[in-house]
Formats: sequence, structure tokens, C-alpha cells
Amino acid sequence: MAAAAKAASRVSRLFGPSRLQVGRPMSSGAHGEEGSARMWRALTFFVALPGVGVSMLNVFLKSRHGEHERPEFIAYPHLRIRSKPFPWGDGNHTLFHNPHVNPLPTGYEDE
Repeated sequence: MAAAAKAASRVSRLFGPSRLQVGRPMSSGAHGEEGSARMWRALTFFVALPGVGVSMLNVFLKSRHGEHERPEFIAYPHLRIRSKPFPWGDGNHTLFHNPHVNPLPTGYEDE
């Protein structure tokens, strides 16, 4: 009987009211307000802004190469399956259809 009471008290401690925590150890304020703000400012200037700059340079250099040839159309049976028409336009073009890049189920439009 004593063992059952001891087990019941253990279970009640698990599901009972949680113990109050002093402070919030996982919040950013746990390390001090001034240190956290300094860290985020440094991350902004030394990680985020250079990352945006490198991404802009990458887009600029890729756009200077000009146009590339589109791949030959191969009518694979598992691609471009239309079980019902799209609810816009003629029902065969996707919402953001680009005739140079996106083929229809029968092939490119200008071929």
C-alpha cells in the first residue's frame, strides 16, 4: 500500500502544477539587455547586410550572361497532366504562364 501511495505522489508531481521558474532562461533577456542588442546589431552589419550584397551581386552577374536556349520538349507521360482545366483563361495555361519557358502538354507554343 505504501508503494502505491509513493507511486501516486510521483505521478501527481508530474501532472500537478508546475514549479515556478525564476526568470525566463530561454528568452533573449536572460543574457542581459545590452549584450543582446549589441549581438543583434553586429549580426545585422556583419552577416545580414553582406549577405544581401552578395546576393545582389550574384543576381547582377547572372543577368549579364544573356538568354539561354530552352531545353528540347520531351512529352513525358507523368508531366503536365491536366485532369481538369484551370479555372482561369482558356484552362490550359498555368497562372503565371511564360510561353518561352513553360510548355503546354503538347509542346511549346511557338514551335
